Amino acid sequence: MSDIADFSASQLLSLYRDRQLSPVAATKAALERINTYNNSVNAFAIVDENTALAEAQASEVRWLNGNPRGLVDGIPFTVKDLLLTKGLPTRRGSKAIISHQPWEENAPAVARLREQGAVLLGKTTTSEFGWKGVTDSPLTGITRNPWNTDLTPGGSSGGAAVAAALGMGTLHLGTDGGGSSRTPAALTGVFGLKPTFGRVSGYPSAHTGSLFHIGVLVRTVTDAALTLNVIAHSDVRDWYALPDDKQDYTSELDKGVAGLRIAYSPNIGYAEVDAEVAALVKAAVDVFAKLGAIVEEVDPGFVNPRPIFQTFWQAGAAKLLRGFSSEQQALIEEGLQAIAKEGDRLTLVEYLSAQDAREALGRQMQIFHQNYDLLLTPTLPIVAFPVGQNRPQSSIDQHRDWTPFTYPFNLTQQPAASLPCGFTKNGLPVGIQIVAAKYKDLLVLQAVKAYESIFPFIMPLGASH
Repeated sequence: MSDIADFSASQLLSLYRDRQLSPVAATKAALERINTYNNSVNAFAIVDENTALAEAQASEVRWLNGNPRGLVDGIPFTVKDLLLTKGLPTRRGSKAIISHQPWEENAPAVARLREQGAVLLGKTTTSEFGWKGVTDSPLTGITRNPWNTDLTPGGSSGGAAVAAALGMGTLHLGTDGGGSSRTPAALTGVFGLKPTFGRVSGYPSAHTGSLFHIGVLVRTVTDAALTLNVIAHSDVRDWYALPDDKQDYTSELDKGVAGLRIAYSPNIGYAEVDAEVAALVKAAVDVFAKLGAIVEEVDPGFVNPRPIFQTFWQAGAAKLLRGFSSEQQALIEEGLQAIAKEGDRLTLVEYLSAQDAREALGRQMQIFHQNYDLLLTPTLPIVAFPVGQNRPQSSIDQHRDWTPFTYPFNLTQQPAASLPCGFTKNGLPVGIQIVAAKYKDLLVLQAVKAYESIFPFIMPLGASH
């Protein structure tokens, strides 16, 4: 039998149902993976082994009694340390957050998973308040890429992506305010999903406001669909929450892409892409054509929206830091402090003008999707780079310039995902991004499933057994 830690959620549930495997055994396998690999990659801020085993034992009893609590009863999962988790501190990668306080509330997605019996393993690492596209913080240090531990896994959901890649748990909650789930998914070779904004409720409100999506990082698209079935429900604490769409995201995954109109943009009109990355993405695009999609090379037609994104990002940082005392602010990374100072200089007119520009961008993409069901791009223009730096050394501009494909779709609030599409000659993963019109989350999942059925997930070399 394969290592239990490699099993998908669907496989685990089938084995539980047939009484061939216990949630306790699955949880122990995940914890063993953590004990084996976490010292090398530093994917966890907190591991709560005792609570995990107690929850797994309770799940085992429910399965033996033929009364599982929900869709994911007994499935080991993790939570990015930006999301509130009852009983565990949420430090957000920052020394400015005091851990010794009551932690009595679950964020909506965490609550939904726990209500349906999922087993919480712990909290995964993040950059401080998720401010940058790599995963290191003053609190937890450096998180490393499982394909090469000298390199970054990206961020800010890097801990979740690494945990997914190495089987340190089955389901992994991340967040995405500008690419924070898709970036590490691409750099670690896993599947990262950013659903439509509001599809998964968020609480408390993030400092980045409506840029902030709750994401999922997993090894199979079926597991992502199952997770959405659990967490894509309206929560009264989230003022932006979408009404429940009553969608079973697992029911039509095998529909395929035949006949879909797909736009392929190799550089989104303005990005520079590494030649090896570009070639791998183009090969993946060709797979969609072979699967029957009608593929046309076309750019979405907008100018680089980075100035719009920066305005919201800077304003959010300024708002965040104003909530801390001067003593606490001194503990926060200088890079985040610098962004907050830029936000303090913004005028209300500049902010409202950025809002108008954002609306225009969203409108433009809605019109674009009248002609194209999906948009394919590289997820990133590069592969993983060394740890200890916030951006590639070749990058001479600010930290967002090496992620040109991801943040536009936080501005537009569309569903977008990163799917692994191959490896460079140096053995590093590359991702292709799949984007659909707002509310078309299932379409993204169906496209991923079509590709994944031909090219399934590959564990990092030497990590599987």
